Amino acid sequence: MIRRLRTSLPGTLRGRLALLALASSTVWVAALTVAFDIALAGRLSSQADDLLRTRAAAVAATVEARPDGGIVVHEPADDRALDVGSWIYRGSTAVERPNAPAALQRQADGLADRGSSYRESAGSSASRLYARPVRAGGRRTGTVVVAVPLDPYRSTARAAFAGSAVLGLLLLGGVYLMTRTIVGRALRPVAEMSSRAARWSELGAAERFGTGRRPDELASLATNLDELLDRLTAVLRHEQLRTAELSHELRTPLARIVAETDWLTARSRDAAEQRASHRAIMTAATTMRDICDTLLSEARARTGQPPGRCRLPALAQHLAQQYTRQHPGAPPLSVRGGDAVTAGVSPAVVERILTPLLDNARRYAATAVTLAYARTPDGVELTVTDDGAGLPPGTGPALFEPGHRADPDDGHDGAGLGLALARRLARASGGDVDWDPAASGARFVVSLPTA
Repeated sequence: MIRRLRTSLPGTLRGRLALLALASSTVWVAALTVAFDIALAGRLSSQADDLLRTRAAAVAATVEARPDGGIVVHEPADDRALDVGSWIYRGSTAVERPNAPAALQRQADGLADRGSSYRESAGSSASRLYARPVRAGGRRTGTVVVAVPLDPYRSTARAAFAGSAVLGLLLLGGVYLMTRTIVGRALRPVAEMSSRAARWSELGAAERFGTGRRPDELASLATNLDELLDRLTAVLRHEQLRTAELSHELRTPLARIVAETDWLTARSRDAAEQRASHRAIMTAATTMRDICDTLLSEARARTGQPPGRCRLPALAQHLAQQYTRQHPGAPPLSVRGGDAVTAGVSPAVVERILTPLLDNARRYAATAVTLAYARTPDGVELTVTDDGAGLPPGTGPALFEPGHRADPDDGHDGAGLGLALARRLARASGGDVDWDPAASGARFVVSLPTA
């Protein structure tokens, strides 16, 4: 039933609001109509009772009760009005009676010799009767019964009901039409905003709705839509930077593969040289695979996948061995830390966070590079320190922006994407990467959650 009701609703918001207003107005008008009819019926009944009491008093004024129990009826000069629907009883015997239908006569006889009471007769010509006792010396000697037909009152009630129903239908029709018109005009700015958004989507324009003259609700909607568009633009820019970072990370091993391949094809090589070149190509390809796996792990971490675990002592020793093997002439890397420090991040992600920091430290260190790790009250902390000249004065948060280099003319290669990637990976894992400006040389601090 609910599904059928939903499918039968109008498809436009204007139609639905107009239908809702019509339904609400129908309930309200129906309640008012019923209340009016009930009040009118009560008022007509009260008027009929007043008329009965008045006529009964007038008829009773023509009746004289004697002490011996008899009654005398004094006929007025013009008693035609009193004789219509009036009975006078002595006990249960009718002294005067009108020419009335048999059913009405039986109702009047039933009220004789009773106290004050009302009764209604059924049938095609329904009437309402009222009995008034006649007393003499405190003793009841007779009864006056009067009747009025109910057809005029019921006719008035039916006419009033029909008129109120017609008026209610006209009112509901007017409410529906006015609601559709008013809602249509009120939603016109929304339609304009929708058409503008459709046009922008086709043209790819970086337009915004702005803060034009609109109702408060639509102004708030425009503001929220502008914020949503800004976030979408930021997401697109973020994905572009992600592509640039991926290109940066893959460039070095890819360049090594190309160089080794050119070196192999340039002239004939002996078996030992070929094996060394093949190993270099395999190492570069493995590095590219690890980079792709790391970025996929970071994407899963951002979509709510459960985090991994990394024992930092084993990872630090692995990075130190890799550092020595890949850069034999670089300043040595020393590792400092405890034996039981575990981060709540997968080893691949931690390695990708530390790799650009170690590369920067290797480039700028004078004699030594240090990798330290320790447990903190909020998680674990890793630091990468070198004893070089440090960062230039005035270096600020822009250090972690993609493409930023503290000193582009320092003679070292790099696209300025490593630190940005390291911080993004750390933040995606619930941590962060910061620079310690008070340290001598360059010192970067990586904070990660504990396992």
